Amino acid sequence: MIRPAEADDERYLVEWLLEPGVLRWFPLADLREIEDAARIWMSYAKIQATLTAVYQGVPCGSATIYINSYKKLAHQALFGILVGSQWRGKGIGTELLSQLISLAQERFRLEVLHLEVYEGNPAIRLYQRFGFQQYGFQRHFAKESAEEYLGKIMMEKKLCP
Repeated sequence: MIRPAEADDERYLVEWLLEPGVLRWFPLADLREIEDAARIWMSYAKIQATLTAVYQGVPCGSATIYINSYKKLAHQALFGILVGSQWRGKGIGTELLSQLISLAQERFRLEVLHLEVYEGNPAIRLYQRFGFQQYGFQRHFAKESAEEYLGKIMMEKKLCP
């Protein structure tokens, strides 16, 4: 089941971000940054731009649309999506993204959704299945160590004809 996010869902988002290996795909480094990112993510729930997936009565994933408040940018938005590790591979990400796209079109009348994803992230296949296309690449986006950088792929999907 996918439902509008509730205030208490923020704690699950923090839990999922703290799971081993997850921060490899996010530009966050510590608990302070994770809690700040979760607070910002969930702040969009007040305008009903955040969804929570529930599996067998337990929140298991979340997606949010970072709605722009500037008129010239109101036609497009960045989004984020995260599914807890124990629920991956069950179609939850697919359902979340499907309903997020519907929300973007129907409630917010968005023309374009875009995302940023690190190279090598397995979720890239999901985005491609939904018709997202790469429009840019930043080679040295995230610095993982003194010698290792992760590149950022920018993808978008046009929502209107």
